[in-house]
Order: sequence, then C-alpha cells, then structure tokens
Amino acid sequence: MSNNIQEKIQQEIQNAREVCNLDNKEACAAAWDAVEELQAAASHQRQSEPTKSSLEKYCDDNPDAAECRLYED
Repeated sequence: MSNNIQEKIQQEIQNAREVCNLDNKEACAAAWDAVEELQAAASHQRQSEPTKSSLEKYCDDNPDAAECRLYED
C-alpha cells in the first residue's frame, strides 16, 4: 500500500481531532467520516494486491527447480 494514502489518513485524523475540539458536532462527524472513507479505500487497495504463495515466490527465484516445472499433457 502506498505511503501517500497513509499520510493522507494521518492528516485527516489530525484534522478531525482539531475540528472536534471546536465543539461542532456535525463538522466533527463529517471529518471522521472522511477518515473512515480513506481507511476503507486503503483496505480495498490492500485486498486488490495479489499475494503469491510461498511456492510461487520460490519459483520466481528458482525457475529451474524441479518443483517449478510445468508439464503439458
């Protein structure tokens, strides 16, 4: 996941805390909604990144290994 979205989340959290200190409940709720939306986007981004099994990683590093051979019928 990109650090850019994490930085943006941290900025929005700080903003939400500042807004909530002003005793404006509606603005406070909206600020935390923005934080939640960014966190959800970050979560979806992580889920969409393909993960490789340990065998796939091994075969990437050792394509000639016996375990990585592909046989056609």
